[in-house]
Amino acid sequence: MALSQYIDMHVHTTASDGQYKPEQIVAMAAKLGLGGVAVTDHDTTAGIAEARAAAIKHNIRFLPGIEISTVADGLDIHVLGYFTRNDDEKWQQRLGKLGATREARNELLINKLNELGISVTLDEVVAVSGDQGSIGRPHVAEVLIAKGIVETKQQAFDEYLGEGGKAFVQPRRIHPTEAFQWIRDAGGVCVLAHPGIYHNETLVEQLLAAKPDGVEVMHSDHTPEQITRYIELADRFGLIKTAGSDFHGASDDGSSFHGGLGSVTADLSVYDQLVALHQQRAVSFKKKSTDEE
Repeated sequence: MALSQYIDMHVHTTASDGQYKPEQIVAMAAKLGLGGVAVTDHDTTAGIAEARAAAIKHNIRFLPGIEISTVADGLDIHVLGYFTRNDDEKWQQRLGKLGATREARNELLINKLNELGISVTLDEVVAVSGDQGSIGRPHVAEVLIAKGIVETKQQAFDEYLGEGGKAFVQPRRIHPTEAFQWIRDAGGVCVLAHPGIYHNETLVEQLLAAKPDGVEVMHSDHTPEQITRYIELADRFGLIKTAGSDFHGASDDGSSFHGGLGSVTADLSVYDQLVALHQQRAVSFKKKSTDEE
């Protein structure tokens, strides 16, 4: 398969809980021969400018994005947003609120670990993160690995940090449909991320019926059966079908949390669909602004 015709649409950097800097991610994607790569950090657009500049340098298409944390029916649900106007003051204020919620979640999580007799401090987690960007559960997982509590990030999530884990906490967050609207208000394109990991097909169908612009049909954690189902649902609701690895980085043993960079990709025609919808919204926004003057 010639990777030059494909794009990885779901990737994290040090701007949130990824292992590599935005410019490194772009360089790695170019070295792999990918035709394009996205940066979709959790609740922040801090890595976008650096990644965009690197994409120009490496002559590779760049998809600016974000992954917003939401909650529905007691489940953590993630929403991807692409091509948002990141200089929009209202959008950045909203993201600031999400960042504050993430910080509160980290404190609750660390307190819960301490209650379980596992000594972890926020300073230790910040040190692991390199004091960059948005601190997330993968950083806490790294501390647990360093202390010998668990051997892998997956084990950390299964036993402590993920839903059903001993230290799992869930602060109050916005609903996925509210995230859809926030992204559209910022001129972006909204996509329901990795529906297969929620293990609630009724909820997934309800969220897709609420008409985001797309759904991440292919993801590192999706089974072939799930991919088939989400393609069918996307066709039923008229949604764009996206794909991404959800790459965060590699462990010491060489394994990747979720999937390796470029391991799950979409044809560049999907990128073109996002561009077309974004441009359509930009025209509508400009017309609305002119009418209000």
